[in-house]
Amino acid sequence: MATHAIQFEDVQAAARRIHGYVHRTPVMRSRRLEERAGRQLFFKCENLQRIGAFKIRGAMNAVLQLAEDEAARGVVTHSSGNHAQALALAARERGIPATIVMPSNAPRVKRAAVEGYGASVVPCEPTLEARETTTAEIVARTGATMVHPYDDPRVMAGQGTMALELLEETGPLDVIVAPVGGGGMMSGICIAARGLAPGTQLVGAEPAGADDAARSLAAGRLIPQTGPRTIADGLLTSLGERTWPILRDHLEGIVTTDDAAIGAAMRMVFEAMKLVVEPSGAVGLAAVLEPAFEVIAPDARRVGIILCGGNVDLDRLPWIAEAS
Repeated sequence: MATHAIQFEDVQAAARRIHGYVHRTPVMRSRRLEERAGRQLFFKCENLQRIGAFKIRGAMNAVLQLAEDEAARGVVTHSSGNHAQALALAARERGIPATIVMPSNAPRVKRAAVEGYGASVVPCEPTLEARETTTAEIVARTGATMVHPYDDPRVMAGQGTMALELLEETGPLDVIVAPVGGGGMMSGICIAARGLAPGTQLVGAEPAGADDAARSLAAGRLIPQTGPRTIADGLLTSLGERTWPILRDHLEGIVTTDDAAIGAAMRMVFEAMKLVVEPSGAVGLAAVLEPAFEVIAPDARRVGIILCGGNVDLDRLPWIAEAS
């Protein structure tokens, strides 16, 4: 097996490092959803994390590892999602500058949230090339450290700490299911679970309209994301060069699920558990309810599910769109 970007010891070190900076989020259950799934479900509620999503774990771990001279020059990233807020908050916690490159068409509310944490926002054209070029220019000019949203070992290790917490609280699980976008969270979970509970199966959950991880796993090679279309806007990115090998070597499989099922899962969590989750955060439950999950894990009775975020636009809920 190839050497991976992170090891179990990196996740353990991250857990010690970020302790006190992030919430130890609750693990919740729902009799109604367990009856629907036909198995015990343990929901790790990262929707209740600081900034409303798991991303603060990886960003905080990355920022706290910077040497003093690096930290003084600040950090930079390109993101219009949860990572932007996470890095801005992590930088504020350490008292260092943060610059976030955001596409010019990013919602004003997201820009305002990033600025509210004290970061500087630099707009760019809404293309990946423009985001990367603008970020590179800032790094060259300021010497700031680039913190990638997912393909960064420090970020990956930080995200894996949620699996340590989950398994410490629940004991052995048959399966852990988590959404897959760029793979930073899932890769960290894989390494953490393999170190703490090697018998636990690991299953990715992915929107059918953004299924590059499923196609990559089936082909045995990294296949880039092209033209993704899904309401799960946090899962639109391609896998990274560092995250892909870990998923390739450790995932039991990936279950894809369509937007209708994702929207239905959001509503189930809202109604049964009184929790607000964003579409990306509901993909894990949607996947567990798919017939394909039974094929991958027919004997799974104790299943951990990551509710990875709760930053949803309440004016654009899927079931409201359906009714209009």
